[in-house]
Amino acid sequence: MTRIGVLVNPDAGLGGKLGLKGSDGQADIARSMGAEDRSGPRMEKMLIYFSSIDRTENIEWVTSDGRMGSDWFPNNFRDKVESIHSSKGKTSASDTSDLVKQLLESKIDVLIYGGGDGTTRDIVSNLQENNCPELPIIGVPSGVKMHSGCFATSPKAAAEVLSSWIRGDLLVSNTEVLDLDEEKYRQGKWIVKLYAEAMTPNSPKWMQGSKELIQTDSEEEIIQGISEHIFESLVEEDRMIIWGSGGTLRTIGKMLNFNLTTLGIDITVGKSQIATDVNEQQITQQIQSHSGTISLLLSPMGGQGFLIGRGNLQLSPKVIRMIGIENIIGIVTPSKLLSVRKLRIDSGDDELDIEFSELKYMKVIQGYRTTRILPIEVT
Repeated sequence: MTRIGVLVNPDAGLGGKLGLKGSDGQADIARSMGAEDRSGPRMEKMLIYFSSIDRTENIEWVTSDGRMGSDWFPNNFRDKVESIHSSKGKTSASDTSDLVKQLLESKIDVLIYGGGDGTTRDIVSNLQENNCPELPIIGVPSGVKMHSGCFATSPKAAAEVLSSWIRGDLLVSNTEVLDLDEEKYRQGKWIVKLYAEAMTPNSPKWMQGSKELIQTDSEEEIIQGISEHIFESLVEEDRMIIWGSGGTLRTIGKMLNFNLTTLGIDITVGKSQIATDVNEQQITQQIQSHSGTISLLLSPMGGQGFLIGRGNLQLSPKVIRMIGIENIIGIVTPSKLLSVRKLRIDSGDDELDIEFSELKYMKVIQGYRTTRILPIEVT
C-alpha cells in the first residue's frame, strides 16, 4: 500500500496576475483585489489527470479536511481519502507545519504539494525538524515564483512523476530548495538563496530543475547587438512592445533608453515608455486602447527554460490571446543557450497550451540580425 500525502497552500500564487510578485504576507491584499485561487485548482487538475493515467489499486491519499486538501479532490477519490487535519478556515504557515507533522505521523511514503518556493521552504524545514529529510516530495507548480528543483513542470507533469515513482520507474535524488527574498523582490532586487536540499524523483523530462542565474560580462556586445536589432525591427511609432521580466530584457531596454523593471512587465510604444510594472488588468486596458501592432518580448528562465508560467503570471491566458502567440518573440543570449535547449510553456490553460504545442517551434533572437529556432515544450 502506497500512502500519498497531499498538501495545498491555498494562498500560493494569488498575487501573480496582480503583479504583487509573490504571495508571502499578501494573501489578504490579493483577495481584496479579486484574486482567485490558483494552487487548489492546479492540484485538482493534477489529481484528475493522475486518475486518467494510473490504475494502481493499492493507494491511500492522506490530507487535510478543507482548503489545504480535501476541497480539491475529485468525487471519484472520496472513498480513498483519509483526512487527518482540518483547514476549513483561514490558514497560515503554522497550519503547514501542523499538517506536515501529522502526515509524517501517519506514515506517508511521498508528499505531493501545491505552492511555490515559500511553501517548499516550510515543508522542507518541517521535514528536517521531524527527522524525515529523506521523504520524497513533488511540487505541483502553483506559486508566482518557483526556482526550486522539486517542482514538476506542470500539474500534468506532476501526475506523470507521481505515477512513475509509484511504479518504481524513477529514482529519488537530491535537488536544491531555492527562494527569492520577496521584500527585496518587490523593490526590484533579484536575490535568490539556497536554503536546503530535498529529495525528489529524478526526471529531466517532467521535473523543471532549479533556476540558474547566468551572467557573462563578455556578452555585452551581443546584448548591444540584440538591442540594435530590436530598435531597427520593432521600435516603430505604431507598435506596442510588452516587455517581459528578467535582467536580459532590462539591459536591452536600458540600451534603448527605457527604464524597465527587472521583475515586472512594462510597455512601450515607439520610443516612449507608457506603462511600468503593470498587472493583468492594466495590460488588457493598454492593449484595448492600442490600434497598432503588438509584440511581446520574453526571455526564458535560465536552466529551466520557462518562457511563460514562471514569474510572469500577469501574462495570463487572456492577455496572451489578446496579443496572439504569433506575436511573441523570444530573446536568448548565447550563454543562456548553454542551459536552455527548449522553450517551456505552462500557461495554465489547456486550450492555449495546445495552441503552443501545435506551433512546435519558436524563433528567438540571439544576436544582431541573428535568430535561432527552438522547440516548444508543453508538459
